[in-house]
Amino acid sequence: MATASDLNAWFRVHRRARQPRLRLVCFPHAGGSAQLFQSWPALLPADVEVLAVRYPGRQSRLLEPFAQDLPTLADEIHTALEPYLDLPLALFGHSMGSAVAYEVALRLDARGLAPARLLVSGRVAPHRAAGTDLHTGDDEALIAAVRQLGGPGPDVYDDPELRELILPALRADYRLVETYRPRQPRPLRSPITAYAGESDPHCPPDGVRAWSELSGPGSFEYRPFPGGHFYLAPFEAELLADITARLA
Repeated sequence: MATASDLNAWFRVHRRARQPRLRLVCFPHAGGSAQLFQSWPALLPADVEVLAVRYPGRQSRLLEPFAQDLPTLADEIHTALEPYLDLPLALFGHSMGSAVAYEVALRLDARGLAPARLLVSGRVAPHRAAGTDLHTGDDEALIAAVRQLGGPGPDVYDDPELRELILPALRADYRLVETYRPRQPRPLRSPITAYAGESDPHCPPDGVRAWSELSGPGSFEYRPFPGGHFYLAPFEAELLADITARLA
């Protein structure tokens, strides 16, 4: 049985109110960390608590083994959420995090605890994802793919020591998402909002809109932003304003 310390390791919790009305659980991209969401509480209503997911194998969980596969990772996060189910949850995931958030939402939905909303970003619907195998290739190909996305801090790969430290987590995450290929994913009862950068080559509009097939009838919205895969950095304030409106 998981201990309290085990469960607490999964989330970095940002509290801005003693009695929040809702918890927003945030799932980072491949190679990402909970730090991606550290500025979000200041841009959200004071009664929304932010839980940023900490994937194993990096930062404070550096010595822990990587997840076996994406459904197993979702199982573990779902278990770790148990102490936080006293309030409604909304889930936000970026890129790989969208797939993990969707799988966690499925598990909550099966218990009659459907999230108030699933917010997916920078990823097409699971059944529309193109097959890739970068996790099986060499380091240079993987790093080149990450640089092409224009994500935060690509210069870390220029430092041999930092590169050795962070590359295993990046490769492990790519393995998770590249081997996750549900052919007939199940729809949720939760409404879904999908976000994407208009110039993100990995997120064609039809693939992003396919998330509508996984939401309840009439409960899907698509919101594009200018920019590429990591549009959410320059448009953070606008994105958080949109999320706030949808969580009202």
